[in-house]
Amino acid sequence: MGIIDHISDLFTVSTTRKSKRKPMQTVDLRVKMDCDGCERRVRHAVSSMKGARSVEVNRSESHVAVTGYVEEKKVIKRIKRCGKRAEAWPYVEYNLTYHPYAPGAYDKKAPSGFVRDVDQAYPSPNELKYATFFSDDNVNACSIM
Repeated sequence: MGIIDHISDLFTVSTTRKSKRKPMQTVDLRVKMDCDGCERRVRHAVSSMKGARSVEVNRSESHVAVTGYVEEKKVIKRIKRCGKRAEAWPYVEYNLTYHPYAPGAYDKKAPSGFVRDVDQAYPSPNELKYATFFSDDNVNACSIM
């Protein structure tokens, strides 16, 4: 069947047009909003974008989450066009970091339950190696102790 497959591959019609659809993602941004009018302008500007499925705006945290087939750069550009300063969301949840009080991670301006996303808040490879060395999941841990 090898020669038949080869011949059928020669005569198949393949399309050269490949659609590059953006992946579905959530874009988290920090946008300073002072009043209901600012919130409404940001929500309208982002929700009218092509590919935006849902928009969540939290004015007290200055947080905007856009879910859909959108790119972060285009969302930031659209928000800047309506007169607001936008940047990528710089925070991660408190419970996702190993060292939330590492230098530079704790931020007084961060919303409650969030810390800054810095490299010092995550364990180093050596730290992980030593932590698993004395773990209950390690079979050889009893012989070491």
